[in-house]
Amino acid sequence: MVFRKLPGVSASGMGLRLSQKFVFLLFLSGLVTLCFGALFFLPDSVRIKRIFLFKTETQPVTVGSGSENDAREHLKRPKEGVSSAKGETSTKLKPLSRRPSVSHEGTEERLAGGKAQEDLTLARSRTESATSSDQGAQSDTFTYKKFKRCLLKAPLGRDNGKPSDPQTNERREKVKEMMKFAWDNYKRYAWGKNELRPLTRNGHIGNMFGGLRGASIIDSLDTLYVMGLMDEYNEAKEWVQTSLDLNSNGEASLFEVNIRYVGGLLSAYYLTGEELFKNKVVELGEKLLPAFNTPTGIPRGVINLGSGTSWSWGWASAGSSILAEFGTLHLEFVHLTQLSNNPIYTEKVMNIRKLLNKIEKPHGLYPNFLSPVSGNWVQHHVSIGGLGDSFYEYLIKSYLMSDKTDEDAKTTYYNALEAIEANLVQKSPGGLTYMAEWRGGILDHKMGHLACFSGGMIGIGADDGAPEKRQHYLDLAAEITHTCHESYTRSATKLGPEAFRFDSGAEATATRLSDRYYILRPEVIESYMYMWRLTHDPKYREWGWEAVEALEQHCRVDSGFSGIRDVYTTTVSHDNMQQSFFLSETLKYLYLLFSDDDLLPLEDWVFNTEAHPLPIIRTNCLQNEATQDKTL
Repeated sequence: MVFRKLPGVSASGMGLRLSQKFVFLLFLSGLVTLCFGALFFLPDSVRIKRIFLFKTETQPVTVGSGSENDAREHLKRPKEGVSSAKGETSTKLKPLSRRPSVSHEGTEERLAGGKAQEDLTLARSRTESATSSDQGAQSDTFTYKKFKRCLLKAPLGRDNGKPSDPQTNERREKVKEMMKFAWDNYKRYAWGKNELRPLTRNGHIGNMFGGLRGASIIDSLDTLYVMGLMDEYNEAKEWVQTSLDLNSNGEASLFEVNIRYVGGLLSAYYLTGEELFKNKVVELGEKLLPAFNTPTGIPRGVINLGSGTSWSWGWASAGSSILAEFGTLHLEFVHLTQLSNNPIYTEKVMNIRKLLNKIEKPHGLYPNFLSPVSGNWVQHHVSIGGLGDSFYEYLIKSYLMSDKTDEDAKTTYYNALEAIEANLVQKSPGGLTYMAEWRGGILDHKMGHLACFSGGMIGIGADDGAPEKRQHYLDLAAEITHTCHESYTRSATKLGPEAFRFDSGAEATATRLSDRYYILRPEVIESYMYMWRLTHDPKYREWGWEAVEALEQHCRVDSGFSGIRDVYTTTVSHDNMQQSFFLSETLKYLYLLFSDDDLLPLEDWVFNTEAHPLPIIRTNCLQNEATQDKTL
């Protein structure tokens, strides 16, 4: 390279100036690089990074295939997502068929979906900052010691709920033996898997839990503890400590993860005080928040726990969310706020309620499908069974769990119950009271096993209704529970079918082959337990014992318990699945039915829809305890 000599400037002088400029520019470049680089290493630099980095956009998509009618038959609260050997009682996620949701607001959806990781960061930062906040009720960090002092009674009663009557105690011990038998076989053949296949003696993982494992372990923690099976409980606790990995990257049902994992860990913490369970459940709760990143705040039904991407079930009409799914989060999320001192969880579920309060309800009823994009009902199908059931359950239980301070939940529940009575409650020619389904104004005279929880629900809400209707509600609860018992007694196995009808001469009987199966469901026994606690009518314990005998005769196999495919034949065909909710719900409700009322007393505890006991939140008591602690 040849430099032209400038007039009056020597070659050596020009070279010196160029070298000085070069050194200066090099120094300036290094300084700028250092300053900009430091921005990315400073703590809490999320907002700064957002200026320079593009957010990754994730599009919500739908998953699965099949018609809505097929899926409706396989949703259990809506737990028909549970799987079976042949698949006739399961709805599986099919990630390979994932496709974009049909929506006219795709851009808005993408922006909402793109907030997934941002929402996780916000949740963590709120949790960190809330501990130092001194505003309102959230100013005092929750402690287990304060919580225990606010209980009215000891959780396990005077003598672990042992009944004085020898026959009742013998029956209770039998239920405990059933639990130990189910647990021992799960441990032997399926340890760490989600559920046991007792015929083939192996484990089942399934695809409802997004890569999470040990569903039967989490679902069993409180049952084992309440039954006094402490060796087994300690095995379960050790597995949670060493093997429960929440860093999965799979596709999970928001509903199922919430009621089983979040509910199970919450109840285990409240019963035992083990910080392990508290830490795990708060960590898991954060991973569910991105599902709420929709234009309306109504969460989608399926979420990738790793990426935060969420989408709707492929079979749900027009990418809608399901009433019984987004309506069955309130109890657990309020407790997540309680434990984390982070208001975001309560804000999410209160936003759902606000939206539902605003939109028009046909005849006061809540249809099962709602668009998370527009906030409008997608179609007018109403059911107190699958797709709708636990939404109503969580309304009255939210009121009870708030120590009867959540007046909005109370009003919403009794208004909904009034609409249900006016439109869905029917009397059969044989005098049986049942809950029909409503399809755009046309009644379908069918009642699902899942709807049999409603006897207990109406029962526990009877005392808080209008004074002139309290006895009426208790009578209605008893009538519905009686009808569900009839569905059991009219089968050859004395176990109830998945659905039963009241038309064409049928009375509480399944008329379709596809409705004849029983997969160890708890709802009928659940109502027996509540009605026993409310009335102490001995028939409810007798009915519960009938169920125990039927389970032992027809569902117990060499290596666990299995559902059956046809309750109307005594030559049973087993489905090769020991559902985790059999351990969490069915056996727990039976054990409580044969125990004294001071074992998990209803004055202190509310059960989530997976039968995990959650304590009533006595805010005034907790605040007073906090004040006393500060003055000591």
